[in-house]
Amino acid sequence: MKYSTKVSDAVHILAFIQLNPVDSLSSSRIAESIRTNPGCVRQLMSALRKAGLLSSVKGHPRPALAKEPSAITLLDVYKAVEGDKALLHLDTHTNPECGVGIYIQLSLQDYFDQVQKTAEEEMKHITLQDILDRYQEKIFNLSEKRRISL
Repeated sequence: MKYSTKVSDAVHILAFIQLNPVDSLSSSRIAESIRTNPGCVRQLMSALRKAGLLSSVKGHPRPALAKEPSAITLLDVYKAVEGDKALLHLDTHTNPECGVGIYIQLSLQDYFDQVQKTAEEEMKHITLQDILDRYQEKIFNLSEKRRISL
């Protein structure tokens, strides 16, 4: 089963742009960091641009955040690249003649909806700035561990 990494990759793109404000950032350069193809990066950047999170001009490798990192939430990014796609999905291929096959899916949907609502509420409170701050903490902690072990 394949799962989507669009949100992760979109956050990576936004962070990469914020952390490299003076560099030339072509879709090829960003794609190297994510280990994907430039077409995938362009698709995600297009979605981020349409959502008002990113500004860029075609043919100019100087994308920029359209808002401050503290004003971009994880929910904004999720909605930009996934739309209204749910986090959890029912198995729609169960046997329709089986009572469990039908009713367990209907029962499970209630809980999946609850999980979606809770996750979205949490994502509203996590900003790109929070993620960048955690990124800096991780780098600092790693460098401290290396320094101590030397």
